[in-house]
Amino acid sequence: MAHCEHVLTAAGPVDTVLARMRSLGAALPAGDGVAVFNRVYLAVTEAVDRHIDAGRFPAARAATALDVRFAERYLDAVGTAAAGHRPPACWRPLFQFRRHPGVRPLQFALAGVNAHIGHDLALAVVDTCRTLGCEPVDLEDEFDRVGDLLVSLEERIREDLMPGPDLLQIADPLTHLLGSWSLERAREAAWAAARALWALRALPDVAGEFTERLDTAVGFAGRMLLTPLPR
Repeated sequence: MAHCEHVLTAAGPVDTVLARMRSLGAALPAGDGVAVFNRVYLAVTEAVDRHIDAGRFPAARAATALDVRFAERYLDAVGTAAAGHRPPACWRPLFQFRRHPGVRPLQFALAGVNAHIGHDLALAVVDTCRTLGCEPVDLEDEFDRVGDLLVSLEERIREDLMPGPDLLQIADPLTHLLGSWSLERAREAAWAAARALWALRALPDVAGEFTERLDTAVGFAGRMLLTPLPR
């Protein structure tokens, strides 16, 4: 990790992506599906920043690089969609259904988490390795610590957006949607995908096909999570 620490100067500050998220949140209606995800992601990014400042990441510069590269993937997708272009397939369902009256806030949030962890996290690890000139194994501790904070994102989503126990019954379709997706499994898959992409870096055609298929598969899962439900 010493090598990673030495060359980290290329990474941007967490404050920059935090400012972009806050600006985005201020510009969007509260009920917009992207705004719903942005609120919970902003809260977790702020938590990562506090943990870095408090010295809870032994390799703070590497953690900062990973956090920034990760957030940039999401913000770039938002910018692409805002410009009228097609964002990555993993993000398209959220942008397409962001104002659908039959989609509940919890679904918007989970669809954003699915896209960001299922696709963006693996690519952010590769981005960070290229920035720092290191290997994915050198970032494993930071990946795990950021991943632990992502668990708090899911917990926050459930606390803030979960219907009350009297509303979320076993017959509610939302119950079944919640059971169809696991943050822990997505996190494990992201690490495996990052290692595979790094191993394929000398084979750009194969790496590109792998990335495209990952993007498509995560987008399909996101579309399922955004199935409109009766109120």
